Amino acid sequence: MIGIVLVSHSAALAEGLAEMADQIAGGDVRIVAAGGGPDGTLGTSGDVIVAAIGEADTGSGVLILADLGSAILSVKAALASGDVEGTDAVLADAPLVEGAIAAAVAASIGQDLEAARGAAEEAWSVRKL
Repeated sequence: MIGIVLVSHSAALAEGLAEMADQIAGGDVRIVAAGGGPDGTLGTSGDVIVAAIGEADTGSGVLILADLGSAILSVKAALASGDVEGTDAVLADAPLVEGAIAAAVAASIGQDLEAARGAAEEAWSVRKL
């Protein structure tokens, strides 16, 4: 089963979303929060992202979702750093909340990395009203 990493500028947001996605997915998917900057500040950390990818990796790949522009840059830098070699990790172009839920549900029913990525990215079209 794939793992999921949620990258946010806010540790609380990432942790809360990971908890929500975990409950909706039935607790079977490894979902790791990678939020906040050094010393509990807002921001992102490449080291935290790399560690989260390692923690989420079950051997079937890791799907990463992020909240804002500089988080995307931090993820891309972490993936390019060489510190996650041997892990099939991909960044989804998806809304963080809706994408995380869609990906977690897809992973919980055994879908592979590309299918979960597709489910997350399809969440762009989900309307609320």
